[in-house]
Formats: sequence, structure tokens, C-alpha cells
Amino acid sequence: MLKKHIKRVFARVNNSVDKKPQKKGWIGVDLDGTLAHYDGWYGPAHIGEPIPSMLQRVKSWLDEGVEVRIFTARASVPEYIPFVTKWLEKQGLPALEVTNIKDFAMICLWDDRCVQVETNSGEPKVL
Repeated sequence: MLKKHIKRVFARVNNSVDKKPQKKGWIGVDLDGTLAHYDGWYGPAHIGEPIPSMLQRVKSWLDEGVEVRIFTARASVPEYIPFVTKWLEKQGLPALEVTNIKDFAMICLWDDRCVQVETNSGEPKVL
């Protein structure tokens, strides 16, 4: 079901349902609590163990040619980014962009704190 959703979103971004997904757009993945286990703040150098299912999902997206960016509040302090980059490398991931900024190319965001809402309604989306 999720793959269908992502294909549908890519199709919308590419403005054609028949096209294969292009490298337009990116998927944001939160770090603490989504990609890495989080049980409190212990400083910028401490990042929890990877969450296996999410790590595999990110690797699969990358294998499919999807751009993935790490979307984390840690990026608000530039000196914290190298800790994230080193952690990603340790998990066998390439040097992904680490950001805390959304742009119009973001397709979706995977985050433990998000609530998706119906467009233009302010109401939570029920899946």
C-alpha cells in the first residue's frame, strides 16, 4: 500500500501517471525516534541504535534511485551535522543531505512526531 502511495506521489510530482518515477523530489526521514532509537537527549554525539525496518526502507529507496534526506532538528546547529553524517556512514548509508528545511520538492516526511492532515481542512488524515 505504501509503495502505491509513493508511486502516486511521484507521479503527481512528475505530472504524469504513466511515467516511471524520476529523480525529482525527495523523501525526508527524521533521525531521532524514526531512523535511530531515541530515549532522550544525551548530547550531539549520542545517536541511538538504528531502527532496522526504517534503515532497510531507506536503503531500498536509495537502491530505487529515490533521493532521501535526513530531516532533523539537529541540523539547526551546523556543528551537529558531522555527528549525523558519521552515524549514517556507520550504518552503511551514503553521505545523505542532512537538513531541517522543507522545500517544494519534498514528497513526504517520515517522522515520529508528525500528524498528517487533509489538505486545506486542518483535520487529521485517517488512513
